[in-house]
Amino acid sequence: MLKNHLRRDLNWLKSQARKDRRITVGLLAGLLGAWVHQAPAAGEVSSSPLLLAISAALAVGSGAAWLVATYLVSRTLRARREPAEELRWISRISRGKEWAFCSLSAYVAWHLLQFVTALLLG
Repeated sequence: MLKNHLRRDLNWLKSQARKDRRITVGLLAGLLGAWVHQAPAAGEVSSSPLLLAISAALAVGSGAAWLVATYLVSRTLRARREPAEELRWISRISRGKEWAFCSLSAYVAWHLLQFVTALLLG
């Protein structure tokens, strides 16, 4: 009976991880598109060196978190054979999703900084 419960729980975790992987891949693709769309406009605003440093730090942080999330999700593409490998697979997807949302939050903070700077200077 215990094996059946564990197997059911593992199957539920795997289905949840597949959903999370789709969410993560969509989020990473959306962030990449947003950065490509926003990059030309980012160089137009001239402001103080402090604001430029904060802006650059947010952009680099978002890019680094995006790369980590992409790495973790790309490691989930190969086949899993044992339950321990499946648990590592689930864990990688979960960590990749967390890093993707970290990247999104850094992008939102960067975008908010750009908006406030343009509002105050313009």
